[in-house]
Amino acid sequence: MPEPYPNQPANSIIAALTLARYPLRSIYCALVRMGLDRPRLRHTPGLRFWKLLGCARGPALGPWDARRYALFTVWESSAALDAFEARSPIMATYRGAAEEIWTVRLAPLRWQGTWGGADPFAGAPAARGSYAGPLAILTRATIRLRHLAAFTRAAGPVTTRLPGRPGLIASIGLGEAPLMFQATFSLWVDLPEVQRFAYHEDEHAEVVRRTRAEGWYREELFARFRPIASYGAWDGADPLAPYLRDK
Repeated sequence: MPEPYPNQPANSIIAALTLARYPLRSIYCALVRMGLDRPRLRHTPGLRFWKLLGCARGPALGPWDARRYALFTVWESSAALDAFEARSPIMATYRGAAEEIWTVRLAPLRWQGTWGGADPFAGAPAARGSYAGPLAILTRATIRLRHLAAFTRAAGPVTTRLPGRPGLIASIGLGEAPLMFQATFSLWVDLPEVQRFAYHEDEHAEVVRRTRAEGWYREELFARFRPIASYGAWDGADPLAPYLRDK
């Protein structure tokens, strides 16, 4: 577990994403854990919000990756997250069964929308002033069933072009049910690159326009974070290590 982070006040709301990839022999156990871990998470001190998630094989939409799972959490304080990582049986299971684990700690900067009817970051102070540095972006939506086919067709070309996008450090599709990947978590070198992709990439801008015009989403959440620290490996390396080394 990393040392305390001077850039994260002890009493500030903090989010975290953990990705765990399992060997083939442990796929069944990983699926079982998705059910068994829920009661423990409900009774974890300091945990405000959590989601156990499946992962896509690609950077956004895509087939289900049966070997990789994610845990997204929001905490009352960094101390509560420290205690969870040090003492929780859930994290002990990850460390014992997964062949690769990566965690990023996140300070919420800006967000809008809800997830499961709740604002996961309610009470967190919104960012003031400008921030120059790497960003994490979480986009999440519940797609209306009648619009699922249209959304998948429109989003496909965007997903295909995402790898190698200037400024993109890493990206993964997430979902609350197998084969329904309705969220994307991505890391970017800075805000201008995020904005160039979001507003000046024609295919992505068209998807955004149609979601509003045609009402594709029943619920959505967009959140922007400052990565505080990352540790472990995601596909063999820590993608944020070159950007957080001196933070």
